[in-house]
Amino acid sequence: MHSANMLLRRIVRSSVLPFATQHGMKKDLFPLSRTLSLSLCVKQDKSCEPSEKLDLDEWKKVMKSGLQEEVSEVVSEPKELSSLAAARETLEMWRLAGRAVPENMSEEQLKTFMECPSKSAKKKYLKYLHLKELYKKNDKRKMDEKRERRLEAQDQDSKTDETKKSPFVSLWSRTMDKAYNWRAAQSMIFGQPLVFDMSYEKDMSVREVSNTVRQIVMSESSNRRSVDPFHIHFCNFQDDSLYHREFIKNYKEAWDKLLITVTDQCYTEIFPKEKLIYLTADSPKVMKAFDHDKIYIVGSMVDKSIKRGVSLARAKRLGLETAALPLDKYLLWSTGAKNLTLDQMMHILLTLKDTADWKKALEFVPKRKYCDFVNKPVKELKKTLDLISTLKLGKGREKVEKQFAKNYPKRYKLK
Repeated sequence: MHSANMLLRRIVRSSVLPFATQHGMKKDLFPLSRTLSLSLCVKQDKSCEPSEKLDLDEWKKVMKSGLQEEVSEVVSEPKELSSLAAARETLEMWRLAGRAVPENMSEEQLKTFMECPSKSAKKKYLKYLHLKELYKKNDKRKMDEKRERRLEAQDQDSKTDETKKSPFVSLWSRTMDKAYNWRAAQSMIFGQPLVFDMSYEKDMSVREVSNTVRQIVMSESSNRRSVDPFHIHFCNFQDDSLYHREFIKNYKEAWDKLLITVTDQCYTEIFPKEKLIYLTADSPKVMKAFDHDKIYIVGSMVDKSIKRGVSLARAKRLGLETAALPLDKYLLWSTGAKNLTLDQMMHILLTLKDTADWKKALEFVPKRKYCDFVNKPVKELKKTLDLISTLKLGKGREKVEKQFAKNYPKRYKLK
């Protein structure tokens, strides 16, 4: 009898509880269980009668539905487990066969794989997961490499900081900075002016203006470290312009401490026109020698993005003298345009100012643009080069090359 009561309590907990919660009978649950337990004792003790009656038909329905759900759950779980295991075995076989299969798949991905309508759809889904896994591995590898590089850079910075902390190095750097600043300060009083024309902002994009400002920053740095620096002038410079914002971005707090002259006036309003020479690659006049009494003007622009003749047209409109560097006279030009960056122009002008040697000055031209320095007259060289170009595909090419090799020991490489 005791075992029967225990079985009845279990049945009540498993089946009657859901029924009671569905019909809002939580308060009447205890009397209901008492009624069920007393109903088993009717044969032995007829005086024990339950205080409340239970609808047995409804209780039977609940019992049957609960048992069916339990049986269906018990039956369905092994089926799902068996199908997942079979899917995993299939994936393992495909992986051994060399197909694109991901190494790790979750249960949701396996279920999605099993729900694919066709074999080709399953292959496409597996290929997608495989590529996604490869991308994740590649990103993780890149992050690890980046972390290693950052740690190495931190170690190097710590080492350089230790060397900078040494009293001799710090004293030397402070002394050199004072010397450079003193030279720049003297150049503002006694130095030869060099003008940067800052009126080309509208002709360039934001990226090109940024590149131009970066080249000017390098030019100012090399000028400050030279033996006899120029007095740099930024003319036609407008406040809160794109040039101005880029300079502040590069110099930050040091912008207000630069030993240069910044003005919104044009150079024709500051200097006499007869002393001004506009340096441009489009000028028909070639610069023969550096003149210490002249004031040279350099256009602050990236030549690749601007149409030819813009700086020359501006100089002619203002009635200024123009000049171009004698690149053809001293260099055997190979490929590329004959436009130079602003920092290269600064190096060339500083070398000419100190040494007056064109070969030393033109060494700052990139080596990829020329083959060698010219040792013979330019006219003779041009005739030979033109003859080679005309007979490049003809029968007399070998003869011309031999003659050219006799005239020029360092043979010009034909393309």
